[in-house]
Amino acid sequence: QVQLVESGGGSVQSGGSLRLSCAASGYTYSSSRMAWFRQAPGKEREGVAAIDNDGSTSYADSVKGRFTISQDNHKNMVFLEMRSLKPEDAAMYYCAADQRNTPRWLALREYAYDYWGQGTQVTVSS
Repeated sequence: QVQLVESGGGSVQSGGSLRLSCAASGYTYSSSRMAWFRQAPGKEREGVAAIDNDGSTSYADSVKGRFTISQDNHKNMVFLEMRSLKPEDAAMYYCAADQRNTPRWLALREYAYDYWGQGTQVTVSS
């Protein structure tokens, strides 16, 4: 079992920045990939960014160049640095862990992940 707890959400103006954190505990060393997903009201949950154990990253086209995913393996933490935020970035953001070593092309697919946090809310005002 892996427990994931997100933090760092909040309300910012368009163009602002936020840094989300995800603390992982439990059976974490078998996680091959960590990711951030988001879900806005009335929309499906979508993959935002993912990072493999080797540091390889994947990003949704909508956030490339603005968001950066990183990890601190010693502290079992994953971060999402978000810059130049837009109103369309507003959503509940979820941290997820993959323990099945799924192929990289599935990095932003919801069904590739076994464990999920409760989410942290991001609001962006125009």
